[in-house]
Amino acid sequence: MKKLILLTAISFIWLTALLPLNVSAADITVGATTWYSWWDFDQSGNTNNTEFDSALLYGPALSVKFNEDYNMTFVFLYGNFDMNETDSGTGTETTRELTRTDSDLALNYRLSSYFKIFAGAKYMSYKMPDFDHSSIGPGAGISFVVPVGGDFFILGNISGLYLWGRDDQNDEKDNYKEYGANSSLSIAYYIASASTTISLGGRYQYFKTDYPDNNDITHQFYGATLSANYSFSI
Repeated sequence: MKKLILLTAISFIWLTALLPLNVSAADITVGATTWYSWWDFDQSGNTNNTEFDSALLYGPALSVKFNEDYNMTFVFLYGNFDMNETDSGTGTETTRELTRTDSDLALNYRLSSYFKIFAGAKYMSYKMPDFDHSSIGPGAGISFVVPVGGDFFILGNISGLYLWGRDDQNDEKDNYKEYGANSSLSIAYYIASASTTISLGGRYQYFKTDYPDNNDITHQFYGATLSANYSFSI
C-alpha cells in the first residue's frame, strides 16, 4: 500500500509539472473494468509442478482529459487466484489462495487523431499470508483508436515496463528486477444517449522476474476484458 501511495504521489507531481497551467475545465471518464485471466508460471530450478486456476480481476478506471493533447488515466485491478502445487518428491498437492493487484497511472499525449503515446508508473503485487511480492517502476507505450463505422471503435495499446521490488517471506527478503510487456485489443461501442462506452476484447501481459542468484521466473497473463465507462465534463 505504501508503494501504491508513493506511485500516485510521484505521478501527480510529474503530471502537474508537465501539463499547461491554464487548464480551467476537464472531461472526466469513470467506470469499471474486468479481466478474466489465465496465469502461466515458470520458475527456473523449481522441480515442483505449480499451476494457477483462472480468475477474474476487477476494479475501477479513471480518465481525466485536460485539453486536446493531454489526458491522465488510472486503472486498478484486483483478484484472487488459487495456486495448485504438487511436490515432486512426495506427490503431495497443496492449494493456496493468492491475491494479485495490477495498477497503472499514465500521462497520455495525442500524436494524431488515431494515436497517442503514454508514460507513467506501474505497481504490481501478488501476496499470500506468509509471502509478499511487490514491485513498482516506470512504463511507456503507444495506443490507438480507430473508428470502424457508426459508433464502433477499435482500441489497442502496447507498452513496456521495468520494475524493481522485493520478496518478503518469513522475514527473509530478496530483491529483484522485473521487465516485460503488455498489450490489449478490443472493440468499443459508444452509447451517445448515455455518454457511456462499452468495450470487449483481450489482454496479454508478460513479465520476467530476475533475482541476483539467477533464479528467474517468467509470468504470462492472458484472457478476455470487459469494461464500461461513463463520461462527463466539469
